[in-house]
Amino acid sequence: MKFDMHCHTKEGSLDGKVEIDDYIQRLKSKGYGGMLVSDHNSYDGYRQWRDALKNKKHEGFVVLKGIEYDTIDCGHMLVIMPNGVKLKILEIRGLPVRVLIHIVHRYGGIVGPAHPFGVRYVSFVETRMRMGFRKAQLDSLMKEFDFVEIFNACESMEVNGRAALLAAKYNKPGFGGSDAHKIDCIGTAYTELPDDIDSETALIEYVKSVDYIQCGGTLYHKTTKEKMGRPYQLLVQGFYFYNKFAGWTKVTKRKKELRRLRKGGYIEIKNSEEQKVNG
Repeated sequence: MKFDMHCHTKEGSLDGKVEIDDYIQRLKSKGYGGMLVSDHNSYDGYRQWRDALKNKKHEGFVVLKGIEYDTIDCGHMLVIMPNGVKLKILEIRGLPVRVLIHIVHRYGGIVGPAHPFGVRYVSFVETRMRMGFRKAQLDSLMKEFDFVEIFNACESMEVNGRAALLAAKYNKPGFGGSDAHKIDCIGTAYTELPDDIDSETALIEYVKSVDYIQCGGTLYHKTTKEKMGRPYQLLVQGFYFYNKFAGWTKVTKRKKELRRLRKGGYIEIKNSEEQKVNG
C-alpha cells in the first residue's frame, strides 16, 4: 500500500495551502492508501481529520499522526508516537535533537531526519556541518535514529541520493514523502507499507523490524527554492534567525513542560543539553 510519509496541511502548517480533506482526496485519486500528517510543530491537521472527517469520509484510507519537529541544533525531524501518546512538548519547537530523541524513545516513538542533506538550518547534516560537526557525532546520532527520509520530492536527486547512502550505511529504513504544501505536489513521492499498517503503533513496530522500505517518486520542480534561484539563500539565512527567535520565545513553555515530565520521572537531561533547552 502506498503512503505519502511527509504531508503538510493548511490546518496544521502556516505555509500549508491544502486542507486535509482535499489532501486525502488528491492522494486517493492517485492510488494512495494512506498518509502521515507531518505538520510543523503541530497536530492541528490531524485533529481536523480526527474530529471532523474520521467517521464521515474516506473509509479505507489510513491517516496516521506524525509531526515535523524544529530542533534548535539539527533542523527538521519527523516524529511518530504510538497510539494514544499525547505529548505537549512535541508542539513546542526548539528542543536539542538529543533531548527530542530521548523523549520520543522514552514514550515508545520513532524519530528520523527529514531531508538530511537539504538546505542548511532545516536539514540535519547541513545544519550540523555549519556548527563544526565531527564524524563521531554523526555516528552517534545516526545510531539513535530509527529511519531516514531518503526521497523528498522537493529536493534534488543529488540530495536524495546522499540521504539514501546515509541510510544504507547505518542500516536504517528509508521513507519517501512529497513534503507537499501545495495541491500539485501531493502524491509525488511514496513509501510502500504492508496493507495491515493501520495505526501509528503498527507503523512503529514495522519500522523497527526492518532495515529497508521501498520508496521513491518524482521530483517536484515548482518549489520556492527553484523559482527564486540564488536569492533563495537570503530566505535560508532569514530562517536561521527566525528559528532562533521562535525557539527563544518558547523557552518558558518548554521548561515548564520538561519540568512536568522530569517530575514524573519520565526523562533525564544532561547539563550540556539543559543549557540548549534554556536558550
